[in-house]
Amino acid sequence: MAETKREIERKYESDESGLPDLTGVAGVADVIDQGVAELDATYYDTSDLRLAAASITLRRRTGGSDAGWHLKLPVAPGVRDEIQAPLSDTVPDEIAGLVRSRVRTGQLMAVIRLRSERDVRELLDHGGRLLAEVSVDAVRAERLFDGEGTAQWTEIEVELADDGDPAVLDKVDKRLRKTGVRPSASPSKLARALAETAPRKRPTTATGKPVTAGDHVRAYLRAQRDAIVELDPAVRRDAEDSVHSMRVATRRLRGTLKSYGAVLDRTRTDPVGDELKWLAGELGLDRDREVLTGRLAADLDQLHAAQARGPIGERLRAWASAERGGTRGRLIAVLDSHRYLALLDTLDALIADPPLRKAAGGKPRKILAKALKKDFHKITGLVERALAAEPGTDRDVAIHEARKKAKRTRYAAEAAVPALGKPAKTLVKSMKSLQNQLGEHQDSVMARQALRELAAVAHAAGEDTFTYGLLHEREEQRALRVEAELPAFWHGIKGGAADL
Repeated sequence: MAETKREIERKYESDESGLPDLTGVAGVADVIDQGVAELDATYYDTSDLRLAAASITLRRRTGGSDAGWHLKLPVAPGVRDEIQAPLSDTVPDEIAGLVRSRVRTGQLMAVIRLRSERDVRELLDHGGRLLAEVSVDAVRAERLFDGEGTAQWTEIEVELADDGDPAVLDKVDKRLRKTGVRPSASPSKLARALAETAPRKRPTTATGKPVTAGDHVRAYLRAQRDAIVELDPAVRRDAEDSVHSMRVATRRLRGTLKSYGAVLDRTRTDPVGDELKWLAGELGLDRDREVLTGRLAADLDQLHAAQARGPIGERLRAWASAERGGTRGRLIAVLDSHRYLALLDTLDALIADPPLRKAAGGKPRKILAKALKKDFHKITGLVERALAAEPGTDRDVAIHEARKKAKRTRYAAEAAVPALGKPAKTLVKSMKSLQNQLGEHQDSVMARQALRELAAVAHAAGEDTFTYGLLHEREEQRALRVEAELPAFWHGIKGGAADL
């Protein structure tokens, strides 16, 4: 079973003179020599180094106190999440899954072998508590693919103790710099090994600053594709808000493909949009119920004791968790599926060679603004249709359609911000505000539907259904308030869109 820990460390160049005296570091009472460990690590990647390009490292290491498989995922500069699994001959399935969005149908292979002599010191405070571990590593690197390069160097590594105060690293850093030690130019041993053993300099592809309308749309699509790939491991690990964030990225992609049909050929992009809609739907199975449960639970907490009749809390919790296990397993299966991996490949191909139309080469201020005006005109019609609809199902559906269009217009405006500046930013803000306002109405519609279903089950079980009716009435009043406020709210938004 894999385990995860947060690794916070800093690396420094060393001239092989050893470790400077750290006994004078503020807060450090003792420096304990832990001896020298012999470490032997083989790093794995694809032949085109997809993991290294994303600052991800995957290794199988023997020696030391944590022999096994280690996958390190970047969080921030100097901060990584390290997933550890027991030593085995092949990459453990759980770890292989966490890099699948990068590897896809490719093959992992041994790319670098690092053998290190690690001289370890522990920094302790006055109570004997571990503050940080400092090591001097004498490293020998051997390239295992596309050549036989070798390299060797010595570096100093300072790793914060679990749950330690990051200020400790600043204090050690200050001490090391005073002795002439400087931060490493490489973010990891693997990055340095790849650079120093390379048989030739690898060409880099510069994306450049967006110039044309097509450039701006392409840059936004690339950012959302990157977000999906980067969020994949977090979704698999059930990290907080990861599913929602990936779902938003898929919606941003799909909305942009639709809004900028003048830039990208819709006959080529619509099938991609269909696949993105499928993925967003799979990602939403848990999310929608989670949001709705939180809403109903908060409403229930606000009731007086006399108003909460029957086991409504228990029934709500049971309803919330009824599908959790099944949908969780289903989501992992989706991320492992050929359909999902093929979608990622399709997005790569689309961004590398987009189906540009003639307008893509035009001035972004003209082309992008025209697309936004077209979207805004459509949302105007949808909002006015909702206002004119009869209260009830017809109005509910119309408001929901307007909300979906507000999201799409917001995402299109986000893509245009670098080119249009303030007018696009204003539209992003107003569409987000409208989306939230109409979202409150849709949440009320969904909450009332859930309450009716729960009340039916409770009634069949002979339970008091008074509280369900009370909550239903409150939700209905919320929706009516949104409907009453919408004309004035929309009038204000229309006035702010004149600068496009």
